[in-house]
Amino acid sequence: MVGTAEGGAERAVRRWVDAAGGRLVLDGGLATELEANGADLNDPLWSAKCLLSSPHLIRKVHMDYLEAGANIIITASYQATIQGFESKGFSKEQSENLLTKSVQIALEAREMFLKEHLEKSTPIQHPILVAAALGSYGAYLADGSEYSGDYGEAGTKEFLKDFHRRRLQVLAEAGPDLIAFETIPNKLEAQAYVELLEECNINIPSWLSFNSKDGVHVVSGDSLIECATIADKCAKVGAVGINCTPPRFIHGLILSIRKVTDKPILIYPNSGERYDGEKKEWVFHVLCRNPLVCQMVILFRT
Repeated sequence: MVGTAEGGAERAVRRWVDAAGGRLVLDGGLATELEANGADLNDPLWSAKCLLSSPHLIRKVHMDYLEAGANIIITASYQATIQGFESKGFSKEQSENLLTKSVQIALEAREMFLKEHLEKSTPIQHPILVAAALGSYGAYLADGSEYSGDYGEAGTKEFLKDFHRRRLQVLAEAGPDLIAFETIPNKLEAQAYVELLEECNINIPSWLSFNSKDGVHVVSGDSLIECATIADKCAKVGAVGINCTPPRFIHGLILSIRKVTDKPILIYPNSGERYDGEKKEWVFHVLCRNPLVCQMVILFRT
């Protein structure tokens, strides 16, 4: 088994997993539930739009997932970036405050959930954690490139580090339990993330989660094993995983990840559809029979 020495981030994640009985259940799709509660997300900010228009809905969805049994709730910051808010006319300070707000809403939801159960004499014994989400550069572009990894001339490591740096710092300073780098489409962005974790001295455990197009490669065509190796070598990364990927690929991807890391693995597949960047909608994939609607995520030990 290939793996680096176990660092503080990995130890923290393993403690949480053990405290939850061997697996942690993450929440499901935030945007899906926001829309089900009446939110209009037809905007480049996507679910982050609700930080401006309806933060109470974000809090409600967090609470609903906690009541459904989730151990981890993920903030409404996946598509929230300083650059994205500035394009809407907000100042840098206001943009940073909105990022902070995404974490505060999740922390408030956790506090309310724990308080309600304490008042009912049904105290929660398992871990309840808040993960601050960082979507890829492609998520900011809102053109579907998070599902291709093709960033054109912007596809340099230093550009990506500059793009994500302050956003990462602000989210970390807001006090989440975890940092969730999600839907990573290529090896370059994964390398940018782990270097930022070191350069910014982020001491909050992180996870890196990739999306795959064929069960072997991430969506850019880079080797998943090479991407997972990047995550494994960073002591500040506590878990490695797969998200937004058809369920039929998941078992093989878990086996591939386990070849290069001993870190806990997290999985949160999609329903088996593919994203059409031009139409901005999910399209049923003809190769996926009886697609599973996978709402819950599991982070586990093996």
